[in-house]
Amino acid sequence: MINLLSKPIHILGIGGIGSVLGWALAREGYSVIMVDNHPGKVAEGRKNGVTIVGQGTQAIPFMTFDDWSAPKEGFILLCTKTYDNPEVLARLPDDAFLVPIQNGFDPGLERRNHACEGIASFVSECLRDRPVTRMTRLGSLHIGARRSVTVAEWDEIASLAKALAKAELFPVELVADIRPYKATKLMYNAAISPLAAVAGVDNGALLTDLLAKKLFFSMLRENYAILKHAHIQLARIGPFHPDTVSLILSITALSTFLAGFFQSSLRGTYCSMAPDMYVQCCRTEIEAYNGYLIRLAGDFPCPLNRAVLALVEKVSREGLKPQRQYLQYLADNLPEGALS
Repeated sequence: MINLLSKPIHILGIGGIGSVLGWALAREGYSVIMVDNHPGKVAEGRKNGVTIVGQGTQAIPFMTFDDWSAPKEGFILLCTKTYDNPEVLARLPDDAFLVPIQNGFDPGLERRNHACEGIASFVSECLRDRPVTRMTRLGSLHIGARRSVTVAEWDEIASLAKALAKAELFPVELVADIRPYKATKLMYNAAISPLAAVAGVDNGALLTDLLAKKLFFSMLRENYAILKHAHIQLARIGPFHPDTVSLILSITALSTFLAGFFQSSLRGTYCSMAPDMYVQCCRTEIEAYNGYLIRLAGDFPCPLNRAVLALVEKVSREGLKPQRQYLQYLADNLPEGALS
C-alpha cells in the first residue's frame, strides 16, 4: 500500500479551516499544496505564506483552482463552501482520496463514495483576500469514516488524523463513524449561522440579545426534533450531548443560567455564513444547512427552518444589508406557537 501522506496533500479552499490545516501539516514537514479560486489570496500566499495570528507563518506552495488538477495519489482535503462543490467534484476521479471538512450537507457530495470526512468545532476566521487567519474559539477536529471502509482505507484515515494532531493546534479525535458528529454540528450550525448572519451580529449575541436568544433556542429545539424524528444518530460535540441540550432547553431557568456561562466563549466569533452576507455575493450555504433539514423533515413541522431559509434567501438575493431588525421580522411572521 502506498502511504498517501508521502504524497502532496492538496487543500482546496483557503478559508478558516483550510488555512489552519495547511499550516499545521506544513509545520510538521508534510508536503502541502494550497488551492483557492481567489487570485489575490493565491498571490499573497505565494509571497507571504500562511499565517495564524499568534502562531506564526508557514511558507507553503499556492496555486489557483483554474491551474489545479487532481493528483493521482495523495489526500485531497475539501475545505470549500458547499456551493463551490460542483465545480470541484467535476474535476475529481472516482478513486480520489477525498476528505471533505465542511459544514452542511451537499447532495452531490453525499452521492460520492469517499471514505472519510472531518468536522471542525473550532472557529477560525480567515481574511477574504489573504491567507491570514485568527483562531477565535477552541474546539476539536473529528475525523472518521462515513461508510464501511477497508483496512487500507482506515489506515489512511488514521494516518491523516495523526498527522493533523502533531501540531497540537486543536485536539484531533479519530472516530469510527463521522456521521453522528456531522449531524450534531448541523443541529448547531443551522441555528447559529442564519440568525447571526442575517442580523449582522457575532455569535455571542445569540445568547445575550433577548429576541435572538429566543429564536436561537427555538431553532435548536426544532433542529433536534427534526433529526430525532428522522432517526438520525447524534454524538456529543462540546460539553453536552444533544439529548442533554434538548433537556436543558426545556428548563427555562437552567437554559438561562447556562447561556450566561457559554456566552463568553462565543463573544467575538462569527459564523462562516456572515462574510457571504456582507459581500453580497448572493450565495450562501443556507440550502446545505436549513434546506437539508427541511428536506429531511418532509411532512414533519419545521416552521422556523422554512422561515429562516426564505429570509436569508431574500436578503442575499436582493443584496440587502444584514441588520438586527430582521430578527423581529422573522419573529413577527412565524406561525402562532412556533416561537416558544
